[in-house]
Amino acid sequence: MSGARRVLREHALGVVFGVLFVLALVGQGLAGHADFNQQQVTDGLLPVSLGRYLTSADFAVDVAENWQSEYLQFSLYILATVWLLQKGSPESKPLDRPGTESDKDQLVGAFARDDSPAWARTTGWRLHLLSNSLGLVMGGIFALSWLAQSIAGVAAFNERQLSHRQPPVSWAAYLTEPDFWNRTLQNWQSELLAVFSMVILSVYLRQRGSPESKPVGASHTSTGIEG
Repeated sequence: MSGARRVLREHALGVVFGVLFVLALVGQGLAGHADFNQQQVTDGLLPVSLGRYLTSADFAVDVAENWQSEYLQFSLYILATVWLLQKGSPESKPLDRPGTESDKDQLVGAFARDDSPAWARTTGWRLHLLSNSLGLVMGGIFALSWLAQSIAGVAAFNERQLSHRQPPVSWAAYLTEPDFWNRTLQNWQSELLAVFSMVILSVYLRQRGSPESKPVGASHTSTGIEG
């Protein structure tokens, strides 16, 4: 197997989803541009170019509100599964292992292996940072995406206000507007429903060969095992 084919095989999951993300974002930009211009014409305004739309607050807020809800889902899931358990689900840890687990279980300190990250063999803040790095980064991206949504959202909201001869609002005032919370909560509820469904359905349903599923022959009460 050639080097390029081996790299692609070993990183296929990331490559495929990265490409699908780009295609979906491009599709959103094109469809959003067409929808925006239809609304412009309906309102008696001139249509805008694709470049103008892609740099507009309307496009930015649509993208940011989806990103923040996705990273909220992952952040909550990463942190909740440290302590919370679900009997029978491969999405849960075994029922006898709630919490942050021992150094031996986590392969840190004296139990680090030769191929462990360098900071796994340290103590103090470096080990603490590595031990919580995934949750911190996911939570940080969520916070930044939500901030971006609020900034782009107030700009888009004020454009609509001005087009209807209504006074604009400040960023702080926008955070109390129904528009902001409608955009936020309609995404949060869908992400939380998806996680809830995955946790519960994976107790009883199987997908052969997927690490998100238990082995096909595993009992419904088997917890924390993957196929």
